[in-house]
Amino acid sequence: MQAEFFCTSCRTPFLNRAPLDDSGQCSLCRLGLTGFDAAYAYGSHEGALRKLVHLLKYEKIRPLGRILAKFVVGVLPKDREFDAIVPMPLHWWRRANRGFNQADALARGIGRVTGLPVLRAVRRVKATAPQAGLTNARRRQNMSGAFRVKRRRRGEIAGLRLLLVDDVLTTGATAAACARVLKRAGAAHVTVAVVARADRRIGLSYAPEVSTTLLTAAAGSSA
Repeated sequence: MQAEFFCTSCRTPFLNRAPLDDSGQCSLCRLGLTGFDAAYAYGSHEGALRKLVHLLKYEKIRPLGRILAKFVVGVLPKDREFDAIVPMPLHWWRRANRGFNQADALARGIGRVTGLPVLRAVRRVKATAPQAGLTNARRRQNMSGAFRVKRRRRGEIAGLRLLLVDDVLTTGATAAACARVLKRAGAAHVTVAVVARADRRIGLSYAPEVSTTLLTAAAGSSA
């Protein structure tokens, strides 16, 4: 995702540099409210990329998980090492209704490309209300207590540099809540990696050039 002004930690794009301090951090990162250490997205959650995420998530075209995972790997910094991948968990009833977890499909695809193990270390223990329409503060409140690290995984993640994978990042409240429980369980570093990020800058669009390439791949996957 391209932007002239963005937070050096959470990578949130801004219209100008006014929200950033001298080190390039936004106010949420300065206050420690993001929970995660860095975030990377392949593109903006609009146009062809939004359609592909929808096909994976709701139409259950699972081979797209492998395709989109490769694009996520492509935006990760080459000079940063990770020890394991953690997929964003779904609450049990949502997973039962949907039939699968799209974040898990992406995590497995990233694992195949990078060779990193996938650790399903977190459970979603709270069935939260939809985040759409909530303010940033209400989103954080909504996600409070939503996640818990599995007891048997606590020893495994201590000291690790983790890649927390999801399909879309909007305000980051969900990722922050999950990252915080991983940190409390001993994770040394948590980087969020997603296919698409909601661009909340009014009137601006920064979608990547993916229409022909990805839609062709999607058509082949669903055949």
